[in-house]
Amino acid sequence: MKYIFQKILFFFIALWTALTLNFLIPRLMPGDPAERILSRFGSEVNESAVEALRIAIGLEKDKSLFSQYFEYIKNSFTGNFGISYVYYPVPVRDILASSLPWTIGLVGISTVISFLIGTWLGAIAGYKRDKPTGTTLTIISLMIKAFPYFWLAMMLLYIFGYVLKWFPLSNAYSTKELLSGWRFISSVIYHAILPAITLVVASLGSWILTMRNNIVSVLAEDYILLAEAKGLSQEEILRNYAMRNAILPSITAFGLSLGFVVSGALLTEIVFSYPGVGYQLYRAAVSQDYPLIQAIFFFISLSVLGANLLMDFVYISLDPRARG
Repeated sequence: MKYIFQKILFFFIALWTALTLNFLIPRLMPGDPAERILSRFGSEVNESAVEALRIAIGLEKDKSLFSQYFEYIKNSFTGNFGISYVYYPVPVRDILASSLPWTIGLVGISTVISFLIGTWLGAIAGYKRDKPTGTTLTIISLMIKAFPYFWLAMMLLYIFGYVLKWFPLSNAYSTKELLSGWRFISSVIYHAILPAITLVVASLGSWILTMRNNIVSVLAEDYILLAEAKGLSQEEILRNYAMRNAILPSITAFGLSLGFVVSGALLTEIVFSYPGVGYQLYRAAVSQDYPLIQAIFFFISLSVLGANLLMDFVYISLDPRARG
């Protein structure tokens, strides 16, 4: 019980720290967002126009920093993140509501598939480390890990999208015709194949190598020798003894990966023009759209900390020694 209380307390302290930094950092940057937006038009900035824009986008310079801070905390938990500068006058929550499902669907599913395949292959590579199967898997995973994932995305897009024309070059679904029902779903799956392959392959090497090293370290434990002495099959030893203990560090890494799902796969979404959160974060950073950046960072912080908390609970159910 003490362990669970400590983890929940840490979650709220870390969330408060992240929210406070998310509030302070944009306000420490020099300049005025309203002036920056108007200065893009190239002409001399009129003070009355700047003031009118400040009111339109919700900038209240007369309020004290503390008043702004408490209002920011309240708005963060009620979903009122303000108006986007890039998509003015669209509210930030509407942009996130349209982007999050694409990112969670693509990056979330790809992360789970990559973890399952990589963990299983890593267990085989570790258990058969002295055999050709283990050596081949280790070499392949090292090669995959060395690939920059944006390079892999561009190569897949060029070969299968541009040269062979097997897959579309951009977007999350066909915009050439109005689709509904199963035709829309099949179009979404068809457009997600190349980005998903990129994400799965790019992260597969890390999962394989992590699990392989964990398996190699637990194979020297006494309980493995005892299982072999009892005459258990190799499959039983691998599944019930080696993997159960070796997977614990991978569970922690998987939890962190799930938390970062909300942030999207920035470069992959840019390469494939995929309308996810990563693509919106790129546009917001380029256009200095602070309300959108703050909202995305809020959801990233919340999801990473929430995933960590969840993994802490999963961890103690798998390893009672962690309860202290």
